Amino acid sequence: MHALRRARRGLAATAAVGTALAALCAATPAQASTAGATATATVGGSQVKCTSQRPGLAARLSKDLAGALHGRDRAAALALYDRTSATSCSFRADTAFDSASVVKVTILGALLRQTMEQHRALTAREVELTTAMITKSDNDATNTLWHQIGHTGIQHFLTLAGMRDTVPGPKGYWGHTQVTAADQVKLLRLLTSDNSVLDGHARTYALRLMNRVVPEQRWGTPAGAPTTATVQVKNGWLPRDTHGWRVHSVGVFTGGGHDYGMVVLSQDNRTMDDGVATVEGAARAVNRDLNTSTAA
Repeated sequence: MHALRRARRGLAATAAVGTALAALCAATPAQASTAGATATATVGGSQVKCTSQRPGLAARLSKDLAGALHGRDRAAALALYDRTSATSCSFRADTAFDSASVVKVTILGALLRQTMEQHRALTAREVELTTAMITKSDNDATNTLWHQIGHTGIQHFLTLAGMRDTVPGPKGYWGHTQVTAADQVKLLRLLTSDNSVLDGHARTYALRLMNRVVPEQRWGTPAGAPTTATVQVKNGWLPRDTHGWRVHSVGVFTGGGHDYGMVVLSQDNRTMDDGVATVEGAARAVNRDLNTSTAA
């Protein structure tokens, strides 16, 4: 009888261990698949940090971006996402810069949010103004819309969008709005996914305008982009007595299996061309690495 009891206890313990091992084995692949890999590379006194589900991509991106930003580490910032490979990168992404004209996408978002809340379509005049503001970077159109929406309307949109580090420019100077790469990427994500801030019609309208930017302003983040992608871009450039030229670019890449966006901000550029070179150096690294099938 005692032997039988001991045998039963032994069988029960074996079964329990087997069940626990089975549960552990079942859970481990799922945990590994969602964790991804993180890699960092130091440039100057800051780090490029990337995370990705694609093997090798985080290490490759961080290394290549550090190389592209070498010598510009204190005057640039970057943030990106790629939904297809669950990839994200950041470099000084919380550093504030004068927005220059990249703020025009935020202004467009604020106007579109207002029309949603007012349950109306854009007027013919608003279509004219937003088209000029985004596709040609027209400053007069931007002035009109900035004052029409008002500080309260701009701030309302920023709050809804979670862009907490963006500070509207004082006294109507929209180009002096303080922006960060992290907040600008939040905006790009809003424009390319279902959300409660901007509906499908608003998102489609904004992306269509960014896709129609005039050829002479399609520099920056589109550098090195795959021909299979639909490119949406908005750039900004502004010289000031302090910190020289601000040169920025935000871009979204969709269609053809692509679903990613990036922001590159820069200042302390001696000329506008210097700033464009900084932005495009980083953009080429991103566009190349995200679209290489094997990230070795």
